[in-house]
Amino acid sequence: METSPAIRNLRDYIAIPSVNPMQRDDLPAEQIGERRLAEHLHEQFRRLGLDSVIIGRGERRSVVAEVTCPGAVDTVLVASHIDTVPVEGMEIDPFDPRLENGRVLGRGSCDTKAGMAACVAALEKVLRQGTLGCNLILVGESDEEYSGRGVADVLAHLGTRRPDWVLATEPTRMRVVTAHKGVATARIAAHGRACHSSAPSDGKNALVGLARAILSLDELAARLAQNEDPRLGAGTLSVNLAAGGHASNIVPDRATLTLDRRLLPGDTIESMRREIEEALAGAGTDGLEILSCILAKPPLGTSEEHPAVARCQSALARIGLDTATDVAAFGTDAGIFAQHGIPGIVLGPGSIEQAHTAREFVEIDQVDCATAFFETLLRADS
Repeated sequence: METSPAIRNLRDYIAIPSVNPMQRDDLPAEQIGERRLAEHLHEQFRRLGLDSVIIGRGERRSVVAEVTCPGAVDTVLVASHIDTVPVEGMEIDPFDPRLENGRVLGRGSCDTKAGMAACVAALEKVLRQGTLGCNLILVGESDEEYSGRGVADVLAHLGTRRPDWVLATEPTRMRVVTAHKGVATARIAAHGRACHSSAPSDGKNALVGLARAILSLDELAARLAQNEDPRLGAGTLSVNLAAGGHASNIVPDRATLTLDRRLLPGDTIESMRREIEEALAGAGTDGLEILSCILAKPPLGTSEEHPAVARCQSALARIGLDTATDVAAFGTDAGIFAQHGIPGIVLGPGSIEQAHTAREFVEIDQVDCATAFFETLLRADS
C-alpha cells in the first residue's frame, strides 16, 4: 500500500517504545523512556537542516529543534509529547504500527505521535520548496502523561526566549481548542488519637474527622457547581480516595483522602488551597491538615481574538476544514506554556476517545488533514 511521508513517519515513531513509567517499577526496561524516540527525531531534524538538541536526563529525554526564516514576523512553537501511557491490556501489538481499515494502529498513534508525524512531513515539504514563512520551534517533550518534566525542561532550555504562541498537537479532530480546565489534586490528613476500641472515648477517631472533612468538601463542590464558565462549565471537586485505620479493634489515629479538582481559567493552586482551607475550617473538627496541593495541568483560556486563533482558522479554511473554536475536557501542556506567558491553542489529528485505549488508532484521513494544515500554516503565504 502506498503511504504518505506523514504515515511513514508515524509508523516509525510508533515502532519506538516511549512509555512513561509513571513512577512504576514493574514495566519492561525496553519500553520505558523517551530517549530512543528523542534521538530518532533529533537525527531526522538534523537531516532537514534544523538546529536540534536533546535535553533532559537519563531515559527521560525531550528534543527541541529550531529553524528561522529571514523576515518572519512571528515564532510559533509546535509541541507534541513523545511519551505514551503503558501498554498492558492492549488488544493489538502496541509497537507494530499496522494499517487497517483506513487507520494506523499502535500505542501513541493518536496521542500524540500523529501530530508530530504530520508536522515533520509538512515541514520537510515546505523547506524543500523554500516557502517557510515563520520561525519555528518544534518540540517533542517527555513526561506529558504524568508530571510535566519535559515541558519544564523545554522552558528551562528556552530561558528568557519566548515564542509568540504555542500549538499543542493533542487529538482534537482538527478543531481549534482555545480553552480547557486545569487538573489539580490535594491530599488531606485527619489526625486523631489511637486507643483500644473497647473504650473509644479514650481516643479520637481520625476516620470520623475525615468523614466530616469529606462532607464539608462535598458542600464546597456544590458551591463550585454554581459558578460556570460560559465555555467550560463549572469547576469540579471530587473526593476519590480515602484510607485509614489499622485494625478492627483499634481506634484510628490517622486517615487520609485525595481529591481531584478541575480548575477554570483564573483559578490557581493558591486559590484552590484557600478554598479547601475554608471548607476544612467549617468542618466542625480539628486535626485536619492539607498535606499537598499539586497542579498537574494549569487551565487554558486563550482569547478568541488572539492572532494564533486567526492564523489556525485561516489555515483550516484554506484546506476546507471547519474553523469553529472548541473546548477540551482534558488538560494539555498548552496550559503550562500559557502559565509561563506563552499563549496558545490545542489542535491535532484524531479523537481523544481513542487515546489510551486497548486498540488505539488514528484515522489516516486525519493525519493527511493535519499534514495539509501544517503545510498551509508554515508557508510564507499563510
